[in-house]
Amino acid sequence: MSKVSVIVPARNELFLVQTVNDLLDQATGDVEVIAYLDGYWPDPPLPERPNLHVIHRTERRGLRGAVNAGAQVATGDYLMKCDAHCAFCQGYDEILAADCADNWIVIPRRYSLDAEAWECKRKEPIDAMHYFYPYRHPDDLGLHGQPWYARGRARKDVLIDEDVTFQGSCWFMSRAHWERIGPLEIQGYETFMGEPQEIGFKTQLGPWEGKIVRNKKAWYAHLHKGKQYGRMYSMSRGTRVRGNAYSWDFWWYNRWEGRAHDIEWLIERFPPMPKWPDNWRELKRVNA
Repeated sequence: MSKVSVIVPARNELFLVQTVNDLLDQATGDVEVIAYLDGYWPDPPLPERPNLHVIHRTERRGLRGAVNAGAQVATGDYLMKCDAHCAFCQGYDEILAADCADNWIVIPRRYSLDAEAWECKRKEPIDAMHYFYPYRHPDDLGLHGQPWYARGRARKDVLIDEDVTFQGSCWFMSRAHWERIGPLEIQGYETFMGEPQEIGFKTQLGPWEGKIVRNKKAWYAHLHKGKQYGRMYSMSRGTRVRGNAYSWDFWWYNRWEGRAHDIEWLIERFPPMPKWPDNWRELKRVNA
């Protein structure tokens, strides 16, 4: 039986205990959970449970450093990363592993979480995502992921479906693929930004011809924190601006030397994304 290692970076999280318990209780296979406590101790404290490993660092390293540290000690055949405020379906581990090619990043169907009730909200799930057209907001240039509800509805019966991008709140891949594309880089991205862009584009544009795949047989529910809870894994505005600017420039202008394809190739592999103009290639050259 394959083993899954789940990495949970955490800082000032209100629902870390519930997330960890859910990961362990809903798993049906061999799972270890690695909780990385980034400069804090949770209150309430984490329970002592078999297959739960805790890494605590007094000095904050940020989300990217936390993921890298968790991957370094993980012993699984597969690596999964999730935010510390997520619930999961039963058997998520075996379902995702069963349909995970060596060169894929697999994403479960995503629901919105009612954290107080610890259940999915009655909202449409996210089964597909696209990139926001970057020049629509010139003051915030970036390759930001957005739900693509029309594509998700049209392809609701395609249970294992290629996707354009994903939210960084949950991803799953083979250890072999992590060793190709990891660890997460700190320089340029700062400590937090651009996680799905970095591992997503490395997967899709690299010479291994990988894919981002949405597995609708499994689901997770993610808390949209908003004003009620605030950003628990906080970062400074400067970190966000600098990291996002670096990620945008690096991928939009094809600066990765390891690529086998340019970003233009990837964008044109999918149907036109919402609100992208037909002449986006020309506009890219004009705005360069």
